[in-house]
Amino acid sequence: MSHTAPPTGPSTAAQSAASWSDWIGDHTAALIGIPLRIALIVVVLLVLRAVAKRAITRVVQRVLEPSAGESESSRPRRSNRGAAVLHRDRSRARQRREQRARTIGSVLSSAVTIVLFMVGVAMVLDQVGIALGPLLASAGVVGLAIGFGAQSLVADYLSGLLIMIEDQYGVGDSVDLGEAVGEVEHVGLRLTHVRDLNGGLWHIRNGEILRVRNDSQEWARAVLDVAVAYDADLDTVHRVLEDTGRALRQDPDFADVLLEDPAVWGVQSLDADGVLVRLAVKTVPLQQWGVTRELRRRVKEALDAAGIDIPFPQRTVWVRTDAEEPAGADALTR
Repeated sequence: MSHTAPPTGPSTAAQSAASWSDWIGDHTAALIGIPLRIALIVVVLLVLRAVAKRAITRVVQRVLEPSAGESESSRPRRSNRGAAVLHRDRSRARQRREQRARTIGSVLSSAVTIVLFMVGVAMVLDQVGIALGPLLASAGVVGLAIGFGAQSLVADYLSGLLIMIEDQYGVGDSVDLGEAVGEVEHVGLRLTHVRDLNGGLWHIRNGEILRVRNDSQEWARAVLDVAVAYDADLDTVHRVLEDTGRALRQDPDFADVLLEDPAVWGVQSLDADGVLVRLAVKTVPLQQWGVTRELRRRVKEALDAAGIDIPFPQRTVWVRTDAEEPAGADALTR
């Protein structure tokens, strides 16, 4: 039994070279075209990401830049009606604006990066020849399961983003979020931290905040209800309250705190113990409580000087003596 040796020599080398050249010619598109297309996809996505980040930065800075009212002098503008302008500490307002800009810009940049990354992966897989149909179906099922499990987390992040974009409140504001009432110490995309009057720190999920009362925006109002006796002259009471409010407005310590002259709104109610007269004035945010305390002290002194009594609860007690005992009482006891 004989074995035939494979042919060797120049003819075999020529055939091998021809086969390699044919293989390279047949796979030129795969060896050169696909990598080039993938590289082109990556370059285009990187350029789009850079352009999007630059556009986001410009838009956020333009939206959050200080308005004309904030760039002016911080001293309140005065008028007979009391201009309702934004009276905040300028450094704190600038810090809030910078914080919002950084947070919103970071969130939008991350969202753009994730979207472009997903698009790029899909395009690269399509160039390699991997079918996207099964992958998209699997991703849809997984995304649906994650959506059901993390819907509260998504709601927290969306609510936090809207809170920052709309500037509902910020660090340093005095807010009422329902059970949590106090000063905001931190605003994040998921949680808001509020320090209450007793020093307790509340951690509130942004998705659970249904309503917000912010006492630190635009302006505030100090309201003082003064009770006087029924026999007091209301015209005199009105004059005393006006003079007290005017004196407070002229006080240098309160000149920049009050935005208008205190106004007497008139009789608020007729209570069992006296007549309730209301005095109100617009103030700088977060200063209404101090103004109310000072008004209460000055009003008390002014009413005492004018001889106007502040009523106190009245109680009448009837005491029956032995002389008033019924005549038939002795007969009944016998």
